[in-house]
Amino acid sequence: MSNVSSSSSPSSPDDQPSRAATPLAGNPLTRAVLEIDEYASGLGWDQPARLFALVDTAKLRTQEPGLADQLGLTEGETSGALTPVEQDEIPPGTPLDEFLGTIAWPDAVVGCALTVERLMLPPSAEASVPKGLDEAGLTAWVAAHPDRQEVRMTVAVLRDGARESALRLREKDSPREVVTGADLVPGLAEALSATFES
Repeated sequence: MSNVSSSSSPSSPDDQPSRAATPLAGNPLTRAVLEIDEYASGLGWDQPARLFALVDTAKLRTQEPGLADQLGLTEGETSGALTPVEQDEIPPGTPLDEFLGTIAWPDAVVGCALTVERLMLPPSAEASVPKGLDEAGLTAWVAAHPDRQEVRMTVAVLRDGARESALRLREKDSPREVVTGADLVPGLAEALSATFES
């Protein structure tokens, strides 16, 4: 298994999620998810999936002061805050589940998050899905469906089992329209949690 380091350093602080632009949230995991969503939003749509390590902000400041400075972390960060650190790019053409199966996180990483874009259909469209489609056929059918919606999903999990997700529709691309919840994308949350089981 490959070891994804939490100390992957960004090329500049602008390459990382920004705390200043993030809406207020009471839970550190929700704040981290919203930071990542806002960061991904700033990059625009039609982006590849992005993986983040979540590290304890206070420990990062103590153990990696240079990286903390580069990320713009200040002494005033609240207790229990989490800092997302973007990892190396996911290899193009690699199925997400296969890629996640290769990850082994170091102990300093308390959680991880992934942001990915997908096409989704409303529940009312489920009854009209043609029978017998393989994955490629289903993907093509969804892409051609008139009710399809593009959505950016940001899902985060912690080692202790906590989860959070944020969904942003392309047609309602505004921070005020982002929906959050622990169980919005359970399959992806399970896959991320599995990266901590090895």
